[in-house]
Amino acid sequence: MARPGSCPCGLPQSYDACCGRYHAGPVAAPTAEALMRSRYSAFVKGDSGYLVRTWHPGTRPGRLELDAGMRWTGLEILATQDGTAFHSKGVVEFRASYRGGSLHEVSRFERVDGAWVYVDGEFPGE
Repeated sequence: MARPGSCPCGLPQSYDACCGRYHAGPVAAPTAEALMRSRYSAFVKGDSGYLVRTWHPGTRPGRLELDAGMRWTGLEILATQDGTAFHSKGVVEFRASYRGGSLHEVSRFERVDGAWVYVDGEFPGE
């Protein structure tokens, strides 16, 4: 669970200094992991516009409605593969906890026009 005053993504910086700067734009997440963290924070904050903007155009849904009753409680990055400034693709495995359970996903990311975007994900063990 994020400490009081820290970013919802679990890093110790404030939201504004961490994921908030990506949500506000024009700064883009520099790595696939940073994008994953910022997308988690967007779910916490209810920022569906950011989620749609950072979704790959080939897999992006036409619209996205978030469950206002969902309470996300923490993010754990389990593994990363590639996804740095030197790559065009990356994978981030994570566990996102919410009140009553957790979501385990292996997410794929790609660069589109130089910016990282979420492509899709798989749920291991399901």
